[in-house]
Amino acid sequence: MFTLLKKLFTKDTTPLPDGKGLGESLMEKFLIVGLGNIGPDYEGTRHNIGFRIVNALAASVNEDKGKETVWEDRRYGLITRISIKGRQLILLKPSTYMNLSGNAVRYWMQKENITLEHLLVCVDDIALPFGQTRMKPSGSDAGHNGLKHIAQTLGTQQYARLRFGIGNDFYAGQQVDYVLSKFPPEQEALLPEHTKVAAAAIKTFCLAGIQMAMNQCNRKGTQQTLPP
Repeated sequence: MFTLLKKLFTKDTTPLPDGKGLGESLMEKFLIVGLGNIGPDYEGTRHNIGFRIVNALAASVNEDKGKETVWEDRRYGLITRISIKGRQLILLKPSTYMNLSGNAVRYWMQKENITLEHLLVCVDDIALPFGQTRMKPSGSDAGHNGLKHIAQTLGTQQYARLRFGIGNDFYAGQQVDYVLSKFPPEQEALLPEHTKVAAAAIKTFCLAGIQMAMNQCNRKGTQQTLPP
């Protein structure tokens, strides 16, 4: 598996057919959504880890190309585009607030003609220990308001999601305060590496499919690392 992953993340210099370059209509498109709440009051909070994952994904691709990531303020959210081996990834940070996330997802799926199979939503999960990731092709909202509204708006729960563990170190009745608070310094220091792992799993999802991405990031009992 590691040999395949290494090939996936090696720069591909093969020209595209008919002389078409990256960014043109030939490219297969994906919508990668990082959930969170907009505004300075929510910046850096556990509930906004989806924003940080797509930030890390954009940075990992653009830095390799010597480019700066530019987010455009568009309808229902901030948008940036990156390309990986003939795939165009449209990254979205909704500006709708968490409980209306489905409005942004539906709009950009329709605008860009994105299929459900090419949608991936990045979200925080209190059921996972801090830093662990789990990718699934579908599932319930597990009480998450963002996932709940997306399912209601799209009329289905059959879309991929990447769950990022934020832990559950809170007493009964304190869940809201917990998810809307910031990571402690010792966890904050580890986030750059953990978000890189999440970004690598998203690349695998787009390049090799959901099953390979699940094999990569759903390993239990081992420390997750970036592919070689």
